Amino acid sequence: MRIFLVLALVMSALAVSAAEYVKIKTSMGDIDVELFDRQAPATVKNFLNYADKGFYNGTIFHRVIKDFMVQGGGFDEKFNQKNTEAPVQNEADNKIANEKGTLAMARTNDPHSATAQFFINTSDNAFLNHTGKNSRGWGYCVFGKVIKGMEVVEKIQNVQTGNRPPHQDVPVKNVTIKEIVRYTPEQTENK
Repeated sequence: MRIFLVLALVMSALAVSAAEYVKIKTSMGDIDVELFDRQAPATVKNFLNYADKGFYNGTIFHRVIKDFMVQGGGFDEKFNQKNTEAPVQNEADNKIANEKGTLAMARTNDPHSATAQFFINTSDNAFLNHTGKNSRGWGYCVFGKVIKGMEVVEKIQNVQTGNRPPHQDVPVKNVTIKEIVRYTPEQTENK
């Protein structure tokens, strides 16, 4: 009995330490994010696939709405939309709310259309949460949260925006994602 308890504790400790972390390096500073790989495994795998390939390097936050969210990951600095891979199944039914500081997948009206674009909630946005498996209720999948650098997100949400037809709420001056890289918290503590 004691062996099973010890084994369970060891496995639990390993599972806790296996969390995924990324650093979103932007032209306004770094944002550290913990990813919810257990609650949104397909979404996290999709996001890390893009990050590992360097897809996000040189993309911009192309939609910024104060007290709502900042969205990026789909357009380069010249506002050309990047080609993406197949969409990922919506995992918004994972019971994680679109609260301030969380990352969620952007999508079209099709609930299963998310590819590379993501957003960071700058307010609690309960109306984006999953309420049912139907066209109105699917919601937006939360797959991570900011653990450091929320002041950078605040700076981004406060930039001046304008229209760039057919797009609205576009920063007047580009806010660039330099790269998104994996890291472990120990790496930053030891520096």
